[in-house]
Amino acid sequence: MKVLVLVEDYPNNQGGVTLMYVHTRNAYYVQHGIDVDVLNFRTTENYTYEGVPVMSEDTFLKNPKQYDLLIVHAGNVKNHYRFLKKNGKLFPRFLFFYHGHEVLRLSSVYSKPYPYVSRSRVKEFLQDCYDTFKLRVWRKYLPKVAYKSHFVFVSKWMYDEFLKHTKIPEKVLDGKTSITYNCVGETFEKETYDENAEKEYDFVTVRGNLDGSKYSVDIVNRLAFNTPNAKFLLVGKGEFFNHYEKAPNIEWRNQTMGHKEIIEILQKSRFALMPTRTDAQGLMMCEMSAFGIPVITSDIPVCHEVYDGFDNAYFIDNNDENGNLELFLSLPNKSEKDVRFYKEKTISKELDIIHQIQ
Repeated sequence: MKVLVLVEDYPNNQGGVTLMYVHTRNAYYVQHGIDVDVLNFRTTENYTYEGVPVMSEDTFLKNPKQYDLLIVHAGNVKNHYRFLKKNGKLFPRFLFFYHGHEVLRLSSVYSKPYPYVSRSRVKEFLQDCYDTFKLRVWRKYLPKVAYKSHFVFVSKWMYDEFLKHTKIPEKVLDGKTSITYNCVGETFEKETYDENAEKEYDFVTVRGNLDGSKYSVDIVNRLAFNTPNAKFLLVGKGEFFNHYEKAPNIEWRNQTMGHKEIIEILQKSRFALMPTRTDAQGLMMCEMSAFGIPVITSDIPVCHEVYDGFDNAYFIDNNDENGNLELFLSLPNKSEKDVRFYKEKTISKELDIIHQIQ
């Protein structure tokens, strides 16, 4: 089977790692006999990344090849929709992947920004206008191509939000949808949490951006103030503590980390503390549970969807101003790997979908 994958951007040989989760999928498809080409809207030059051919849009337009399937990741109006309208007739089947913001009205989904984060009322207004426009475009277009399409969502929450914001009747997608979670990084599959190793921290939180309110650093800070006998490690870049007092029992590393570095600090910690206000899946916390460390996250629907039935996950109330983590200090350390987010459980399901929609 020959497949073309549409992406806004893609990892490259100069160190770019944007949309690595798409490449992980593509590499797995190739390993299992699928012939994959990638059309990267951001590139002007053709290249090969870890065995996967990547082309520019101009290259495709000059010499369109025949494909059995077009896969669309995180489609936007500017490029994906434009390409579909112009070239969609060349493809017998479509497979749409929905990862987050592409079909959401951001103003109603994402949590209110921290007060210190600069906000432009004009930009917010324009974003809301664009969201209205993009949702209208997809609401009109997707039902027309549903007969030859399949729609994959990274969580049930994402699927529900898709229906809510696009207002596409559920019956239009009847029998044409699947839920497949993003897979974890390979390092988290191979390495295992050692519950008996010496622990330097009681709770560790890893975030790429401390200034996004959905990542709930304020909740971590509050829990640290309310649990003075515990030692916290917070990893992530941002200005949060330029504006708020840092709990004295938090060690903050103002940096980002690769997977191997994250594994090292998880081994030194008793619990991963990963509260969130909004998420389509919560890949980082899934990677932590795949590694085997106990995970503490928020009592919100998407977290229950991901973790209900898994004994090594715990839920806390985001809104409990007096909440603390004293109870966890008395719990025994235990390691339990959550295998539901391994490649063999996630991307293999996507392969089944690809073969079924031929």
